[in-house]
Amino acid sequence: MSSFVLCFQDIDKTKLTVVGGKGANLGELTRIEGIHVPDGFCISTEAFKRIIGEASSINELLDRLSLLKVEDRHKIRELSGEIRSFIEGIAIPQDINEEIARHLSRLDEKNAYAVRSSATAEDLPTASFAGQQDTYLNIIGKEAIYQHISKCWASLFTERAVIYRLQNGFDHRKLHLSVVIQKMVFPQVAGIMFTADPVTSNRKVLSIDASFGLGEAMVSGLVNADIYKVCNSKILDKKISTKKLAIYALKDGGTKEQEIEQQRQNRQALTDEQILQLERIGRKIEEHFGSPQDIEWCLVDDTFYIVQSRPITTLYPIPEANDRENHVYISVGHQQMMTDPLKPLGLSVWQLTATRPMYNAGGRLFVDVTLQLASPESRENLLDVMGQHDPLLKDALMTIIERGDFIKSLSAEKKEPSPTKNNKSTSSARFQAEIENDPTIVSDLIKRSQTSLEELRQNIQIKSGLELLDFILSDIQQLRKSLLDPKNMGVIKAAMNASSWLNEKIEEWLGEKNVEVPSVVATGVVLERSS
Repeated sequence: MSSFVLCFQDIDKTKLTVVGGKGANLGELTRIEGIHVPDGFCISTEAFKRIIGEASSINELLDRLSLLKVEDRHKIRELSGEIRSFIEGIAIPQDINEEIARHLSRLDEKNAYAVRSSATAEDLPTASFAGQQDTYLNIIGKEAIYQHISKCWASLFTERAVIYRLQNGFDHRKLHLSVVIQKMVFPQVAGIMFTADPVTSNRKVLSIDASFGLGEAMVSGLVNADIYKVCNSKILDKKISTKKLAIYALKDGGTKEQEIEQQRQNRQALTDEQILQLERIGRKIEEHFGSPQDIEWCLVDDTFYIVQSRPITTLYPIPEANDRENHVYISVGHQQMMTDPLKPLGLSVWQLTATRPMYNAGGRLFVDVTLQLASPESRENLLDVMGQHDPLLKDALMTIIERGDFIKSLSAEKKEPSPTKNNKSTSSARFQAEIENDPTIVSDLIKRSQTSLEELRQNIQIKSGLELLDFILSDIQQLRKSLLDPKNMGVIKAAMNASSWLNEKIEEWLGEKNVEVPSVVATGVVLERSS
C-alpha cells in the first residue's frame, strides 16, 4: 500500500495522523453496513510533509509566524498569505503525481470530484477545525484537480486557521494536511444532521437541517434551511423555511446560485418518511463512532449519501451510565456555591468521602437523584430541600416530573428508603432537638475536630511513600465516619432550618425573597476536619 495515496477502504480511525480527521472518518463510514459513501481516496500527510520538507526556504516564514501573537492580525494576514502563495507554487513530485493519476483512472478521471482539506487536528473530540481549511466542489480534469490539491495544502495557513491555532496552543509545524478526493454526487436535497440537539444538548433528540441543491448554500448562510426535530422514530417539530436560492453544480465544473421556483420555495425539503429514514442512518453512525455526531448528507433520487461525519464538540459532557435509561443529575458544586471545575485531587477526595456515589463530568461532580424522584415520598422531601436553597433547581425538577414520561415509578422492591424511617435521619432529628437546648454541642464538636486534626498532623509527618498513601486512604474512612456522626448531621440540619427560617423572616421584614443565606456556616464543624 502506498504511503502517499490511500483508498477509503484502506482507512480507519487509526490513520488519523496519515489522512487527518475528515479522511479517517470517511474511511470509518465506509465500514458501516448500509451507509452509502461516495468513493474516493486520500493524499496522505506524508505527501504534504515531503513537499514542505523539500522546500527549505519555507522554514524562515514559519519561524516568523511562530513569533506572532493573536493580536498581530495585520502581520498574520500578510505572512499567512505569503506562505499560501509559496505552497501553491510548489510542483507536485512526479511519483506522487503518478499515484494520484492511477487512482483517478480507477474512478474515471472524467468524473467530477470534491477536493477537500483534512488536517491532522481537524474534527477531534476536543477541538473543531471544521471549515478552516478549503473545500472545492465539482472539480473536473486531472490538471484542475492537481491545482486544487495545492490550494488545499496552502489553506492550512489561512488567516482564520492560524489565529485558531494560536488561540488553542497548536504548533504550526506539528499540523499536517491530507487532501480528500471524493466523487461528486449531485443531490436534489442536502444538509446537516446532529444526532444530539445542538440547541438543548438533548442526546435523544436528533436535529436535521435540509435545503435544496448542494449543502454549500446552507453552510455558507445563503439560505435558511428547514429544521426537523426527531426522537425515537417520531417527528417532534418541523420548521419549514422559505428557500429562495440553491447552489447547483455546473456541467463543465464549478457551481452556481440558482433561484428556486416560487411553488417550491415553501415546500418541505424532505418527506416525513425520508426524515425518519435519515434518523435511522444517523443513529447507526452515532453508534459506530460511540458519540454524538455532526453529519453531512446528500439525497440523490431515493438514496442518502453520507459525505462526512465528525464528533459534536460543543455539548457539555454528561456522567457515564451503564444503561440506556433516563437519569437526573444534580450538581454538587453548585449546591455548595462552588461553580468552578475541580482539580483531579479535589474530585477524588470528594468521591472518597461522599456518602453516596458522585459522578464526574466536565470537572464537576453530580449525584443521581432519579430514584428519589421516582418515589412520591422521597420526591417530596427532595423538592422541599431543593426549594429551600435553590428554587430554580426545584423548578427544573418539577418540569421533569410534570413531563410524566421521563421517570419511571419505582417498584416496591426498589423504593428509596424514607428519610423518616432512616436511623441516621431519626438520630439527626433527635440531636437537632438537643442542639436547640444545648448550644455547647457545636463548640464541643469543633474542639473534637481540632484535637483530631492535631493527631493527624503528628501521625502524617512520620509517613512517606506507599505507607503515606495507605495512611491517607485509611484516614479518609475515618473522616467519612465523622461526617456521618449524628451530632454533625444534626448541626447541619439545624443550620439548614435556620437558613430557611431567616429567609422567611427576611421576606416578612424586608419583602425580599430567596435571599441566599449559606447553610454551610455550621458545616465548618466537619469541613475543618476534611481540610
